[in-house]
This record gives sequence, structure tokens and C-alpha cells, in this order.
Amino acid sequence: MLRLILRRLVVALPTLFLVSIMVFTLQKILPGDPVLVLAGEDRDPATLNFLREKYRLNDPLPAQYLAWVAQVARGDLGKSMRTDVPVTTLIAQKLPVTLQLSVLAMLLAAIVGIPAGIAAAVRKGTAVEAAANVAALSGMSIPNFWFGIILIMVVAVQWRLLPASGYVPPSEDLWMSMKTLFLPAIVLSTAIAAYLMRHTRSAMLEALSADYVRTARAKGVPPRKVVLLHALRNALVPIVTLVTLLFGELMAGAVLTEQVFTIPGFGKLMVDAVFTRDYAVVQGVVLCVAVGFIFLNLLADVLYVLVNPRLRHS
Repeated sequence: MLRLILRRLVVALPTLFLVSIMVFTLQKILPGDPVLVLAGEDRDPATLNFLREKYRLNDPLPAQYLAWVAQVARGDLGKSMRTDVPVTTLIAQKLPVTLQLSVLAMLLAAIVGIPAGIAAAVRKGTAVEAAANVAALSGMSIPNFWFGIILIMVVAVQWRLLPASGYVPPSEDLWMSMKTLFLPAIVLSTAIAAYLMRHTRSAMLEALSADYVRTARAKGVPPRKVVLLHALRNALVPIVTLVTLLFGELMAGAVLTEQVFTIPGFGKLMVDAVFTRDYAVVQGVVLCVAVGFIFLNLLADVLYVLVNPRLRHS
């Protein structure tokens, strides 16, 4: 297990290096000048030059990159050019909001997608499987922003069941916090539930056709036990790792959803930083996302070995 983790960490280092180069260079070639945004109406040349010197924008691009890498290696992601707040502080404020939303969305997706996949496999060739496939295809096809607007208009505006937007921290009111996140969690969970349904169905069909399942049926084991204790246990091995990887997609996919529901999370922080050309925030957020994806991939590999005994000694 330790050898597996060390191998994955060795691979992660060049990945982080390439991601850092891409993030740093691609945003530099975007049109526009962040200094003009910072200066506002005061476009005095002395002020513009002072801002460029302050943020080292006059230095050559390689020098800027090396200075940023050295700064990150010390645990300092810099300060926001717009608010002068440390990037680590902004991330610490916004990341828990997106994490809470993503965890709720993943729970909803697992509650719907995994049982639907089991039912579709057990009822293969029936209307149950057809309905599950149609629902899964619809979930993967509907755009998040459109589905979110529809939910706001129907559930929040017409029925007045849940808040249309905003966010309440759980430390202030846990129930109200869950209510504000329920609609965006539904929006985020639709595509994830569809993926889980299709993969669960495929894994269950493979498990149900295995020799040990036929042997259990021949011995007279009740059908429910065959499905839940024999087939499902083995079918969940790839599903566990898939859930880990899909959680990373939830974090990335929350950008549009947070914009639609006005949730002050990680995605909204990223969008605002891109629009205002806040270099330090964009670099810090993307680097944090890259580290998160690498960690989730490592966690998926570890979980796969833990739940699959055949790989523990390989």
C-alpha cells in the first residue's frame, strides 16, 4: 500500500508542475490589463507603473513564474489584487461552502443512482430498465444552468418550498443551511446520479452472470440475498472508486450552479477572479483544484485496493 502511494505521489509531482505552467502562462495571454481595472478612473502613468512594479508585472514571464513558485513553496499563495486579502484566506472561506454543497449532491446522487442501477440490472429487459435508461440519459443531457433556473421558477417562486438563492452557514442555522443548498444539490446530482446508475447497472449485470451467483441460485439462496449479499458486494468495488472520482467533477461542476443560485462558494470565487483578472486568486484556486484532483485520484486507487482483496498483495 505504501509503495502504491509513493508511486502515485511521484507521478503527481510532474503533473502539478505542468498544471502550474499552464495556469500561469495561459492567463497571461488573455486580453486586457488587470492594472487598468485596479487603477479605475485614475489612469495616471505613475499609478499604473507603481501597480505593475508592486505585482511584478514588468518582470519577464519566466521570472514571474519562478517568483510565484518560490512563494507557493513557502505556503504563500499571494494576495488578491482586487481586495488585498490573502488567497489562502479566501480559499479557506469559500472552499467549505462548495464542499458542503458537493457532499450533499453526492449523497443525493448515490441514493438515487445506485438503487436505480441495481433495479435496472435485476429487471433487465423490462419497463424498469427502460425507464432507468431514459432517466439516466436525460440527467446527462440537461444543462445545469437551465435545470437550476427551472427549479427556481417552480419550486422556489411558484410553490415557495425552498429559498431561490443565497447561503446560510451551518454554524448559524443548520436546517436553513440545508434548505438553501437543497435545490443546487439536486441540480448538481442529476448528471452524477445518471453516471452512477449506468455504471452500477453494468457492474451488476456482470456480477449477476458470474459463476458464484449461479451457484448461489442453484443452492436455493433467496433472490434478495443473491442480489444484495453476493452480486452487489462485488459490483460495488468499481462504484466506490467511481464515486471518489465523480466527487472531483462535482467540485469543478459547481461553478455554473453557484452562479445561478448566488452561492458564495469556490466556483463563484473562481469566476469573479477570472472576470477581474485577479491573477493571484486564479492561480491559487486552480492550483488548489489540481491538488484536490490528485488527492482524489490517489484516494480512489487506495480504496480500490482496500475493497478488492485480490489486489492487496500485488
